Amino acid sequence: MTTLINQVRWTWPASLTGGAILLVLSACNQKQQGAATVPPPPPEVSIVTVKAQPIPYQRDLPGRVAPLRIAEVRSRVAGLVIKRTFEQGSLVKEGDVLYKIDPAPFQVELQSAEAVLARTEAALVLAQQQADRLEQLLSRQTASQAQYDSAYAAQKQAEAEVAGAKAARDRARLNLGYTDVRAPISGRIGRALLTEGALVEQGGTANLATIQQLDPIYVDITQSVGELNKLRRDLASGELSRLANDSANVRLIMDDGAFYPSAGKLLFSEVTADPSTGQVTLRVLFPNPQDELFPGMYVRARIKQGIDTDAIAVPQQAVQRTNDGKSEVWVVREGDKVMLQPVEVGPVVENQWVIREGLKPGDRVVVEGVQKISAGMQVKPVDPMGSVAQAELKAQEPDGTEVPQAAQPVVEVR
Repeated sequence: MTTLINQVRWTWPASLTGGAILLVLSACNQKQQGAATVPPPPPEVSIVTVKAQPIPYQRDLPGRVAPLRIAEVRSRVAGLVIKRTFEQGSLVKEGDVLYKIDPAPFQVELQSAEAVLARTEAALVLAQQQADRLEQLLSRQTASQAQYDSAYAAQKQAEAEVAGAKAARDRARLNLGYTDVRAPISGRIGRALLTEGALVEQGGTANLATIQQLDPIYVDITQSVGELNKLRRDLASGELSRLANDSANVRLIMDDGAFYPSAGKLLFSEVTADPSTGQVTLRVLFPNPQDELFPGMYVRARIKQGIDTDAIAVPQQAVQRTNDGKSEVWVVREGDKVMLQPVEVGPVVENQWVIREGLKPGDRVVVEGVQKISAGMQVKPVDPMGSVAQAELKAQEPDGTEVPQAAQPVVEVR
């Protein structure tokens, strides 16, 4: 009897426990099924709303630095170089004496020419006296006309000889002055190509030194004929607006990526294309007070050639590339649903792609969070962190000067 009571005592709680467990498991399954029916929240993405703004049409083109003026120092007379009077690599002014050639032979020539002049002047005095005397005798009819004519011709011949002697003297004086070899232009002189003791030959082409004027200085940049013609067509059609004639529209990018502190002015473009490359040379003038630019130096020039008055630009990270190299962006449409939009991109301006086709003002373009979305998905557009503050900053050129707002690609951040 006791054994039966114990079996009943332990069997009844076990049955209750199993039922409770089944009830708990059933409730959990119902909660999980209810949770599975709740959709997840839409992913957050950062967007920008684009609008048409004036954006400069600019290109980065290769270029070479060239001096404003260059002159080779040459001697006009033959002789022995006895002295060099300049420091190599220094600045010289026009007219400074750079070399001295032995003047002794030219001093002798000058003295000889002066002696010849004195002799001809004495002969002229005698011829004039003879002509005056015969003129008086002719008036008294004591001399013939032939005698007077001969005396008058001798006087004129003596005058011509005096003029020739004066020219010879002046030439000898010039040659003596040419023994001081002077700087033809102002600028920075290079190394001395001849030293003391060198002989400069008559009619020789020996270059004694080279002077280059480096402030201001030229930069010759090259652009393809196709790009230049397209630019001219766009300017003619009004798609691009012209820059002011006196605007500084070229910036130099140095080897380290920094901008040259001063802007340059585009002067002209060549009228002949290089047949081997199909490119045209554009010449730009830059100030160079610190001699930071050297002739022959390679630079990259960022040149503004016009202004697109109603262009659209988006941040570079917003543009995606397909497998075949085409460009596309994620656009937020009605109902905050995203879709891929093919676009045609132009140049990069201030870290933004200029969009030629595919977008219109008011379109919302996804900038960040594209890895979380797919076509047709609903998203939650949000402000990128700090984007509003960044948009309020004034755009500045690398030298710190403020740029007019019309010259910057602007996007409205939402």
